[in-house]
Amino acid sequence: MSRVVVVGGGAAGMMAAIIAGKRGKEVILIEKNEKLGKKLFITGKGRCNITTDKDIEEIIKNITTNANFMYSALYTFSNYDLMKMIEDKGVKLKVERGGRVFPESDKSSDIIKCFEKYLNENNVKIMLNTKVTDIIDFKGKIWGVEIEGGEKIKCDSIILATGGKSYPLTGSTGDGYYFAKKLGHSIIDIRPSLVPLIAEEEWVKELMGLSLKNVEISVKHKNKIVYKDFGEMLFTHFGVSGPIILSASRKIIDILPQKVEVLIDLKPALDYNELDRRILRDFEMFKNKQFKNSLNELLPSKIIPVVIKLSGIDAEKQVNSITKDERKNIVKLLKEFKITITGTRPIEEAIITAGGVNVKEIDPSTMESKIVKGLYIVGELLDVDALTGGFNLQIAFSTGYCAGLNC
Repeated sequence: MSRVVVVGGGAAGMMAAIIAGKRGKEVILIEKNEKLGKKLFITGKGRCNITTDKDIEEIIKNITTNANFMYSALYTFSNYDLMKMIEDKGVKLKVERGGRVFPESDKSSDIIKCFEKYLNENNVKIMLNTKVTDIIDFKGKIWGVEIEGGEKIKCDSIILATGGKSYPLTGSTGDGYYFAKKLGHSIIDIRPSLVPLIAEEEWVKELMGLSLKNVEISVKHKNKIVYKDFGEMLFTHFGVSGPIILSASRKIIDILPQKVEVLIDLKPALDYNELDRRILRDFEMFKNKQFKNSLNELLPSKIIPVVIKLSGIDAEKQVNSITKDERKNIVKLLKEFKITITGTRPIEEAIITAGGVNVKEIDPSTMESKIVKGLYIVGELLDVDALTGGFNLQIAFSTGYCAGLNC
């Protein structure tokens, strides 16, 4: 019986181990943490956005790097296959905004328990609290692994599923890149993706904790809009975060350190003229009040002092003496609320890692290395990444499945 060692017990590693086990292989799953699926546990704020309900062509559109590499894997094991696999173990799923799929219970632990059941059913041997220190190859073919303490485990194939460099507390510390490079693979520049952004403006600190729903953002570079999104965002002590900002960050990391601006449309449901009429109506209602007390119907209270400051209009000014030009400036400010991005938070705070093992060196239908026979590389280690919404986990599961099927 041939032996497969899977290094890393995250989404891709567990899937690979299950499928290899199902095929009757002797499978050893090695995880350096004290439990499996540690990163899976915290995804979707602990609710686990397991996948998306979008069709494969839509998934491909949401993959920002090397999307074509994923065609074969996604058609071999689709998001619908994944959902069926999970529901077959009694875990009910639900679909939320943007096609995001979650367990009905909102507990990521239910997903991990489901995969643990599959691992046990398929006789996968699990070694927790065990660190792989070396991958041994001989004449361009896999020989085995060495674990901490010097013990060597011989095997016929290795599936490398150690994750990227984001969230190092979950065990993603970049070991896989080291192993892949040592075995002759080239690594495309590693950088944070789906990461909070740092703003130049000092006033963002005043907005810390403010969450905005149903806003539209536009990313502007060299006077051109290069990205747009609609949804929810959050102000932090250093800048901005939240779903639409994280997705925008994937575009922004490729532009920095050049100047990038994020324009927030605080009222996307109204065009400039409609918003002007709306403000005029509010001003009519509050005509005897001061400007600082006239925006409560229009904006969250936390943002009002900042809007007043940026408008350049005296906060004490009577509403009935605000000029048409001043009002037009307020409209522009609310439709193009500008933040200048100077950088990203560190890779440790990123949801995923951009860059990784060059996919030209990997067979897209099997995930086997073209350099070392018997070596399979899956999940976040690959230079493939996507926007938020369950797409990155689907990449992990589909690539893990292909490796398990072909090892």
